[in-house]
Amino acid sequence: MKKIIALFLILAMIFTIVACKKASDVEADPTEAPADPTEAPADPTEAPADPTEAPADPTEAPVEAPAMKIALVTDVGNIDDKSFNQGTWEGVIAFAESKGMVQGEGYDYYRPSEDSTEARVETIGTAIANGANVVVCPGYLFEDAIYAVQNQYPEVQFLLLDGEPHTADYSTYETAANTHNILYQEEQAGFFAGYAAVKDGYTKLGFLGGMAVPAVVRYGYGFVQGADLAATEMGVADQVSINYWYCGGFSPSDDIVTKMAGWYTAGTEVVFACGGGIYLSAVSAASAAGKKVIGVDVDQYAESDCIITSAMKGLANSVVLALEDLWSNNGVWTADYAGLTAKLGAAENCVGLPTAETSWRLGTFTVAEYEALFAKVVAGEIAISDATDVEPTVTITVDYNA
Repeated sequence: MKKIIALFLILAMIFTIVACKKASDVEADPTEAPADPTEAPADPTEAPADPTEAPADPTEAPVEAPAMKIALVTDVGNIDDKSFNQGTWEGVIAFAESKGMVQGEGYDYYRPSEDSTEARVETIGTAIANGANVVVCPGYLFEDAIYAVQNQYPEVQFLLLDGEPHTADYSTYETAANTHNILYQEEQAGFFAGYAAVKDGYTKLGFLGGMAVPAVVRYGYGFVQGADLAATEMGVADQVSINYWYCGGFSPSDDIVTKMAGWYTAGTEVVFACGGGIYLSAVSAASAAGKKVIGVDVDQYAESDCIITSAMKGLANSVVLALEDLWSNNGVWTADYAGLTAKLGAAENCVGLPTAETSWRLGTFTVAEYEALFAKVVAGEIAISDATDVEPTVTITVDYNA
């Protein structure tokens, strides 16, 4: 028995010696390939990668977005007025969405409680109190309101469309450095509409204006000039006539419907309705008489089948152009915009007629012919007067007391 135990102890010692030998062989295996001498050692000072961080895009330059919060303050209408407010609001939306802004956070609109300068000033103040640092105001009704607030809120950037800041009595004009104004060459848009109407075969035209403010007058006088040129080119100047009237407001009314019905009954074929919601009155009368209407400011084709085209301002496009300037300069007007007034027209693609298939309801005058005319205006080959203090000299008949 003692011999068996002794033998067992000897075997255990031999096994332990062999196991230790194999462990030393693993620690330094002479057959293992040496480490690659060209491989750079890890930098012990480098922080470990953050597993939650997305890898940087080496092709994308870093851009820090300015902290812009935009407020549109409407005039007497709302953002669905199918006219000036809506066109301006669409520009705000287009810009804001292109920058990833969300309505209520990055942009919004406000509507004054009444049609007064006091209400507009109060609404602008409310928008600013809610965090707006860019305020967009569509229409000449804001001229004295912007005059009142632009120096009161020097850190806020103001964009005024269709006007320039002045006192209520027009005695003093001032555009502060935090305000940019946009005016339009409405005479060009009106010119295109008048030219197209006559080229399309209409000879008995009408111009229905809202109030005789400069923008509306330019539309009307441009309309007269366009109709006159087309009639002269066609040799029918003695056959073309225009009834011309300012109704004194921008809202539809029964009085306007009655006036337009009288025109249509007397032979007027198409009326250029220029001024906010008054187009509704013209459309009502035209629909009853089986006659036609030309819209204004925005493409109004969807409002009625009787609207054959619209003399448009590129409201949305001009708003986007201006807001892009702010975006490029950390939310502050650049030297090309600060305290200045831009006058935009065909050259900036900010006036014209709609050319979409659904909007083009002219039967004889073609889109190609219109585009050729547009190019001539851009090139300065056709002179269109923008004067508002004197009626244009034309060969067609215009009744300014119709």
